[in-house]
Amino acid sequence: MEPFASTWSSVPSIGEFDVIVIGSGSAGSTAAIAAARQGTRVLLIEKLPFLGGNSTAVLDTFYGFYSPGSRSLRVVDGIPGEVVRELTRLGPVVERPNTYGAGTGVTYNADHLKVAWESLTTGAGVTLLLHSFLQDVRTVDGRVTDILLATKGGLRHASAASFVDASGDGDLSHYAGFDYELAGDISPAQTLTTTFRMINVDHDERKKLSKEDLRALMLQAAADGYNLPRRDGSDHITPISGMSATVMTRLDSVTRDDDGTLHTVLEPDRLTAAEIEGRRQALEYARFLTDRVAGYQKASLVGLSTQIGLRETRRIWGDYRITREDVLSARQFDDQIALCAAPIEDHHSGDGTAWAYLPEGSAVGIPLRTLLVRDAQNVMVAGRCFSATHDAHASIRSMAQTMAMGQAAGTTAALAALRTKGSVREVCVTTVRDTLREAGVILELGGTIGG
Repeated sequence: MEPFASTWSSVPSIGEFDVIVIGSGSAGSTAAIAAARQGTRVLLIEKLPFLGGNSTAVLDTFYGFYSPGSRSLRVVDGIPGEVVRELTRLGPVVERPNTYGAGTGVTYNADHLKVAWESLTTGAGVTLLLHSFLQDVRTVDGRVTDILLATKGGLRHASAASFVDASGDGDLSHYAGFDYELAGDISPAQTLTTTFRMINVDHDERKKLSKEDLRALMLQAAADGYNLPRRDGSDHITPISGMSATVMTRLDSVTRDDDGTLHTVLEPDRLTAAEIEGRRQALEYARFLTDRVAGYQKASLVGLSTQIGLRETRRIWGDYRITREDVLSARQFDDQIALCAAPIEDHHSGDGTAWAYLPEGSAVGIPLRTLLVRDAQNVMVAGRCFSATHDAHASIRSMAQTMAMGQAAGTTAALAALRTKGSVREVCVTTVRDTLREAGVILELGGTIGG
């Protein structure tokens, strides 16, 4: 029996839509924009008071737009490119090399990105609903019909022809009873990170130290009693003079009891504890920087991420599951809707981070089938809960790729709502690819980059 089955009839309705998108991160916001531009009525639901998910609440850099290596290739465009252009209109944006060779990153002001997401979504005609949590899903024969939300005004429900699960944690699929792999069950789960920002940094002094120098300083500080679980973290410049941003803290996202029971940060008490510990770690890393790292002697901590950064929780079982072998061989697919050249970047438990790179100058295709929820008739998935193994996910979860997935998922969901009563598999793959190509999406290396 559905947890809220007895309340559905008495709950006020927000309305009926063509497409409902759960989660407004880089995947969900892009999906909503793409769906609305096909002429559909779109509702975008977000738990935070602003759009963007990890792109605004945790991080300040898009990776995945460019391939790594000696010759940088643009592999993502379309709506993601528009997002960068809107950011540039609002203020400075910095393109910079990744510390570990993952390709050029696009670093932005995260508060500007909040406004950029709002401008692009509302400009496309998307209906936004912030401060809203998914509570339940009603399905009939694998077809989602309605969702139940917890809002500031109480419970509300909404219906649509098709849905996009861009929640990051696969919440829609979970409540609908669709199958997924829980990170840490079959393969290891990536760790969590609370990011933080420092001001009054002397970047000229800081850049004299290499990543090997920083690691040596971290190792020595840890030996001297600093609590630094990760000793290979990174800091980088931002568009704001004298400010740096970090990816340094590390917390395990899963644990097992003696009887083998798996516990994850999807459990509210464990997520609460992780948020608290992440902030405690951030202050310790900030102390290390000011005490031990050149350029930070006069620096101060100025801000923590709004929430802890989750890399991997639930990964939905789709019609196809992309693998490590697919990624590292740069496999191409007949139904690919985007490209990824980012390396496998596995933030595993303990010290260090594992990297594995694609052949230089290559990119793996992302098949549309990885965005089709295997157990559902009218649901697409996009973002870090898409259908992939742990290793493949560690490459394709980069934010440029999640935006590209969002554009494909939103486009497909909209076409399904308009043409096939929401049945996403009845939408012709060629139609999806042609629509994406016309919107400036790069489907193959050497393809046209949108203007």
